[in-house]
Amino acid sequence: MSTATAVKISPAEPQGIREGDPPETVQRAWRGLLRAHACLSKRVDAQLEQAHRLPMSSYEVLDHLEHSSGGRMRMCELAEQVQLSRSGLTRLVDRLEREGLLERCSCQHDARGAYACLTQTGRERLIEARGTHLAVVREHFLSRFSESELSLLADMWERLAPCNGTAVADGNGTVCANGNGHGSGESSGG
Repeated sequence: MSTATAVKISPAEPQGIREGDPPETVQRAWRGLLRAHACLSKRVDAQLEQAHRLPMSSYEVLDHLEHSSGGRMRMCELAEQVQLSRSGLTRLVDRLEREGLLERCSCQHDARGAYACLTQTGRERLIEARGTHLAVVREHFLSRFSESELSLLADMWERLAPCNGTAVADGNGTVCANGNGHGSGESSGG
């Protein structure tokens, strides 16, 4: 991840670790989160690679582009959305561009800016891979929880990372960096 997110938790929300909490509970919660993320990511990545020759990181880039306005995003915003450093995204975009899945487009109102733009080939490859992605996520994640548990999980994730890298302040004291320390003011749709 290229940036850190600071979150102001209101007094009405749980305060997390308290003096006297059992250390094993804290360790189980933290290590469980890390283990679950790593395990699920590896499964999704392996299935996408095997079935479509498309690593999960590439799938995520294509998916964010498809859901953005006009199928394109500024490179710095895309890096934030897919949780890659700018240099890591540049290398990935280079590879996806060689495969014809996206192309770089210039920014008409800012000559220094560059967009990653989804190609028709990229859109078709994404659509082919989407069923595999959903099947793996459904089997190894969604099927393990009730709808109310999924809702609770979604609320907890939002409490940890409320801005998704796109805003500076929300008026409630929550501050998020978008990679350059300034809010974009634009919705990327992703």
